Amino acid sequence: MTVRPLTARGERTRAALIVAARTVFERDGFADARLTDITVEAGCATGSFYTYFDSKEDILDAVLAAAQEEILHPGMPHGEPDSDDPIATIEAANRAYFQAYRRNAKLMMVREQVAGISPDFRQKRVERGQVFIERNARGIHELQQAGLADPDLDPVQAARALSGMVSRMAYQSLGVGGADDIEDLVFTATRLWANALGLTRK
Repeated sequence: MTVRPLTARGERTRAALIVAARTVFERDGFADARLTDITVEAGCATGSFYTYFDSKEDILDAVLAAAQEEILHPGMPHGEPDSDDPIATIEAANRAYFQAYRRNAKLMMVREQVAGISPDFRQKRVERGQVFIERNARGIHELQQAGLADPDLDPVQAARALSGMVSRMAYQSLGVGGADDIEDLVFTATRLWANALGLTRK
């Protein structure tokens, strides 16, 4: 179980370990990463690691939680989208997601590696993915309430399908592939979202 530090120094040490762990996981992969590599990278003693984390899996979970926050709330560098244009809102969200995924692509590949061998991490991946689905389902429901989206769609099922599509696009193009143009991905994902929901530009 992760222990939260009670002091500012403890917070700095824990944060340094998380940053170091990310560096090591991205460089070596999960299987080949060693706790000693993480503590050396963080510039702290091995004993300090066990003050805050139980295992390699435990600190990977903390690293992924930090990345999840960035991807879920990546920010809109070009300002808020036009609230009167739901397609513009979807486009901005897709762009922010793909940009954040690209910044975290190596770590996302580590996540895939561990999820493939660990039932616990598979479950955590499902739980983290559910956060995206619930957020998108709320947005779809609001569009239906406003008379803008196909009212026959189940918001949760539609969100699950469309979120899964965007996630898989990011994995295939930015993780495994790594060379696709962000704007091509944004255009395709947004058009498919709009078509699926029955949205049209004003």
